[in-house]
Amino acid sequence: MDNTKELADFLTGKSEHTLLLLDHFVEQYKTLGEITLHPAKTMIGISNGDKRIAWITQLGKNFIHVVFPFKKEYPDNLCFQKIAQVPGDAHQFNHHFRMYTIEDVNEEVLQYMLMAYVGE
Repeated sequence: MDNTKELADFLTGKSEHTLLLLDHFVEQYKTLGEITLHPAKTMIGISNGDKRIAWITQLGKNFIHVVFPFKKEYPDNLCFQKIAQVPGDAHQFNHHFRMYTIEDVNEEVLQYMLMAYVGE
């Protein structure tokens, strides 16, 4: 069985609003540096060439859900709806960001996007 997915597989049937959000998020990331999208079985990975720096885990009807893996918890924020330590990995804390509008990618979110890009 082939588990390879194309980006188009994730975009099929998505709302215009969701596609706008995805495009805006990717374009904002590109202002910080070169990135590559890696469609996988259940999500779209984002890499900076060296490593995965984020995952788009859900393209909802009116949002996109992005997970940033950090080496420590950053609880003092207004942008993450959940922070969870990866079971069995003392050095990975997934920070969950849900984007509903293009304005959600604000200065705070851009700061965390850059931290993920450069490796904290």
